[in-house]
Amino acid sequence: MPSILQYAYMQRALLVGCLLAVIVACLGTVMVHKRLSLIGDALSHSSLSGVALGLLLGFNPIVGAVAICIVSAFAIEAIRKKLGNHSEMAVAIVMSTGIGLAGVLSGFVKSAADFNSFLFGSIVAISGFETRLVVILAVIVLLAFILLYKELFYISFDEQAAAISGVPVGAVNAIFTILTAVTVSIAARTVGALIISSLMVVPVAAAMSIARSYRTTILWAVFVSITSTIGGLVLSFYLGLKPGGTIVLLSVAFFLVFRTIGFFRSGAKSTVSSKEV
Repeated sequence: MPSILQYAYMQRALLVGCLLAVIVACLGTVMVHKRLSLIGDALSHSSLSGVALGLLLGFNPIVGAVAICIVSAFAIEAIRKKLGNHSEMAVAIVMSTGIGLAGVLSGFVKSAADFNSFLFGSIVAISGFETRLVVILAVIVLLAFILLYKELFYISFDEQAAAISGVPVGAVNAIFTILTAVTVSIAARTVGALIISSLMVVPVAAAMSIARSYRTTILWAVFVSITSTIGGLVLSFYLGLKPGGTIVLLSVAFFLVFRTIGFFRSGAKSTVSSKEV
């Protein structure tokens, strides 16, 4: 580990990776409980069209990704409300639009390497500006998540009941949508557009295998996300692996381990119950 910390780029990678791991796990917990696990996929693919637009017109690709992600996120919310019982199709519609637009625009980009760097990310090559951007984003997302914790909890399970209870569902959803869109677009630059959705879902799925409450689900998801990020960066440094893919595979390994623990725990409980009967 000390040899890793000798390099400034690895210091930035560890800082950015851990910060993103925390906020992605928090937002992912809400998304999974809202039955919108694939929204990360839709936004990350849509962000690629913003990246291509930025490269094509000569402005910062991250700015383009953020703008397109915010538009896509609100489009998902609008379409989801219109489709009623088939609201999950909103994600597929927006994702298809994003992929198509990215595919067309990427054909006009002069430097394919710049565009491809957003596909799988380049967390060890992030700049000082991007590091500061992630730090600011992490602070904003964590503050918003803490301040809106109860409201997000209510709308995660039942928006109608939350509205009846006096929760401003529309405003809370709008804030959550913007935070998710900005997080996905920035994380796409560091860990990759094709990988960020996995980091929003897999740690939460692992946490739900052993957690017994909403709060502990968040804590376990953050633990899995941070541990996978640090482990992935360490392994990629020493073994020459791709950081983004290694991080995801470690989180999948956590899911399998936690799922096994949950299986044996439930089996032990059923055995005890049968003995009591």
